[in-house]
Amino acid sequence: MTETEAAMYDPSKYDRPSVTVDLVVFTLLQGTLHVLLIKRRSWPFAGMWALPGGFVRIEEPLEEAARRELREETGVEDDVYLEQLYTFGDPGRDPRTRVITVAYLALVPAGRYRLHATTDAELADWFPAYEPPRLAFDHQQILDYAIVRLRYKLEYTALAFELLPEEFTLTELQEVYEHVLNEELDKRNFRRKVLSADVLEETDRRRVGEHRPARLYRFRDGAVAEVKARRLFP
Repeated sequence: MTETEAAMYDPSKYDRPSVTVDLVVFTLLQGTLHVLLIKRRSWPFAGMWALPGGFVRIEEPLEEAARRELREETGVEDDVYLEQLYTFGDPGRDPRTRVITVAYLALVPAGRYRLHATTDAELADWFPAYEPPRLAFDHQQILDYAIVRLRYKLEYTALAFELLPEEFTLTELQEVYEHVLNEELDKRNFRRKVLSADVLEETDRRRVGEHRPARLYRFRDGAVAEVKARRLFP
């Protein structure tokens, strides 16, 4: 653009839609995939449950806005796994104005954070991801999309480690996949596939429980990278 063209440019001729970020935060609780929701304090949809999120500030990068909103509305801090999910822009999705939202997917191990609601959130709590309450805006559509993405990612990557403690048993790993995929997996086939994928390494420790001690594993360095050779699960 030349200086003449720049001088002729009038930004007031163009509509300026607002931009928000919404976060789909997953964890495993009581053997079930859960999603983090907040109860809205004000209009629109006051008193309804929704995904945490809010408006992006003018000088704020998108991911920074996502982490800020997550921290302010739920108390979940910055060191969680976070990736951009999708952009939702139906013209009627928000009754306040024309709002385009950039959705993010986040994963946290169970029990890492003590939730507390602030700013425009009245409450923050975990709900079963496959059976949430009625959600505000188009947040059910966003949640459904996030579940599909998470299931896809677990089939092709080692992303499950974000929902697990640093060390875990093969049974605990299989349970993560079963809860996210929402289906039962064959134990022998699962173990064969996961051990042949070269994403785990044994530790010299075992977990003692009601049954015989179980070997503890951890994901090797770089295991979160895409597994390109073959589909792993189911």
